[in-house]
Amino acid sequence: MATTKKTEKKPVTQVATKAEPQRSRLRFTGKTAVITGAAQGIGRAVARAMAEEGAHVVLVDRSKLVQEVRDELLAAGHRATALLVDVEKYKDCKKAMAKAHALDGRIDVLVNNVGGTIWVKPFEHYSEEQISAEINRSLFPTLWCCHAVLPHMLAQGGGSIVNVSSTATRGIHRVPYSAAKGGVNALTVCLAFEYSQQGIRVNAVAPGGTDVGARRIPRNTESMTEQERTWYQAIVDQTLDVAFIKRYGTPDEQAAAILFLASDEASYITGVTLPVAGGDLG
Repeated sequence: MATTKKTEKKPVTQVATKAEPQRSRLRFTGKTAVITGAAQGIGRAVARAMAEEGAHVVLVDRSKLVQEVRDELLAAGHRATALLVDVEKYKDCKKAMAKAHALDGRIDVLVNNVGGTIWVKPFEHYSEEQISAEINRSLFPTLWCCHAVLPHMLAQGGGSIVNVSSTATRGIHRVPYSAAKGGVNALTVCLAFEYSQQGIRVNAVAPGGTDVGARRIPRNTESMTEQERTWYQAIVDQTLDVAFIKRYGTPDEQAAAILFLASDEASYITGVTLPVAGGDLG
């Protein structure tokens, strides 16, 4: 659940925040990692961290801003490739995985990061079109990309997939989004069950509230009404109330968990959805 904090009705105790993870190891040297939704937020943090640990990162997004991320990484001496595709479309997912595989002849890691709440309101206020849009945004990109990468990982004898879910599977005012992320949790464990014997591990993280700052790519272009601000504030309050650590997380804290699950350090972990939410289990 990567959200930007709005106004808060009550002061929040800021307990000691975690320092930015130190990258003293190179867990991804020689590996090719595909990261979707890499133009901003958690996806950008994952791309930067994996590049710093030696991966050739393939940055997938439909926004041209992903090319800026690529250029930053190249300027820092890392290997990075940007692919402009829309992973809400199956044919684009197939195209992206084929292009990524052609770069080094393999795909070792896939991080499915595309998704996110578009609207926030009680379920009765969603239209049919909005419900479909939420599912298309937060379930199908992960489903399509997993399907598209499997032939490549099966041919090479293994790989690691990390899906980005959300603790919003137990929350208010985002029923379609929550349903989509519940689907991500289900496909994660089912894929792990099906493909563990072929060397493919499939895990997920479930972020809680994550402060990604001002979005350069808004999820919708509609201005919030006063009522919608109230509904949004309710999810902010709930997020902070249920977290043991009374604050939002950072993209780097989410990236640290994703990198662990993607790495060989997690070689005996599969089919798990790990909450990264300050104590909220979702």
